[in-house]
Amino acid sequence: MNPFPHISQELGALLARSGLKPLQLGGRELLPIVQGGMGVGVSAKRLAGSVAAAGGMGTLSSVDLRHHHPDLVEATRDCRAGPQAKARIEAANLEALEREIAGARERSQGRGLVALNVMRAVSAYADSVKRALAAGVDAVVVGAGLPLDLPDLAQDHPKTLLIPILSDARGVQLVVKKWERKKRLPDAIVIEHPRLAGGHLGAARIADLGDRRFDFDQVLPACREFFKQAGLEREIPLIAAGGVRSFEDIRRLQDLGAAGVQLGTPFAVTTECDAHAEFKRVLAESRDEDMVEFTSVAGLPARAVATTWLKHYLKLEPKLQAAAHVKARCTKAFDCLAQCGLRDGIKDWGQFCIDNQLAAALRGDVKKGLFFRGAGALPFGSQIRSVRELLERLLTSTPAPA
Repeated sequence: MNPFPHISQELGALLARSGLKPLQLGGRELLPIVQGGMGVGVSAKRLAGSVAAAGGMGTLSSVDLRHHHPDLVEATRDCRAGPQAKARIEAANLEALEREIAGARERSQGRGLVALNVMRAVSAYADSVKRALAAGVDAVVVGAGLPLDLPDLAQDHPKTLLIPILSDARGVQLVVKKWERKKRLPDAIVIEHPRLAGGHLGAARIADLGDRRFDFDQVLPACREFFKQAGLEREIPLIAAGGVRSFEDIRRLQDLGAAGVQLGTPFAVTTECDAHAEFKRVLAESRDEDMVEFTSVAGLPARAVATTWLKHYLKLEPKLQAAAHVKARCTKAFDCLAQCGLRDGIKDWGQFCIDNQLAAALRGDVKKGLFFRGAGALPFGSQIRSVRELLERLLTSTPAPA
């Protein structure tokens, strides 16, 4: 008999033998492993649905999902810059979002959970959250900004799980106190370490990435102590994200007070990942010395592979920033960010179109793409393996060397 009905039988048995604790989320006992949301289109229905079917939480990324739907790409192909183009593209993306949620839920076979990650920094943040809630997504995960208004957006959906992504105990206290006044607590909180994660990072500046206040052995106990002192009506599960690569990492983080862990890059190089094979190869073959930190066009520190395009951009960045100026409107078809370094002429922020570069990476365009990646060697090195194999590796202790 399967001790965990929301986990596939084989992985449920492996979890029971592992000594790891299941993740208690939404009234379900799940694998203590969450697949992080990765845009543009990297984590779509195939990846998120496969993780959920195994008994974890699979996460779609809301950003520009039309790329997975040829009819929606065709419908927006003639869009040029301007408000009408933006409205058409956003409508196509909301339609794609709904299709992807339905597809992931179908693949999940009723196991695990299907979540949607929405960046607080995107202009379609509120619309994406509302559409996902109406489509019946299990959880909404929000990062790249403080989601202080998320309880308001979800007030008619009390059963949908709301999960902010934060990086330090101060941010956790702020969000919990603000949400508590709105009569809602986070159903879980992802604690992302900016020195270890990929993509947009939860620090104000690149110089802050190594600050000790972000270390898990500081943040996790501090958050647990805050919950205790605040007398919260229930425990809020903490999910540690950044640099998690092994069973030993999960056990160590659970010992520090995490209920589970979140991984991005290891899932991005699985066979089920929705990105092009060349995208997976670039991430799988990259090492820590190939990573570079820079300031994104969204104004956040970011970590990515130093590919041809990124190296060329960083060489030109001082000149581009010196010439930065406010544009009358976005010069690209998809005006994606609420605040944009390129459009708004913010000199200290990135000066490129992030949607163009991430979409190129999704297509496997090594010369033009921006390839976000987290730190640390991957569980299977440069090999591309399945979601099931990855989960089995993460649930199995590595034998000590003789």
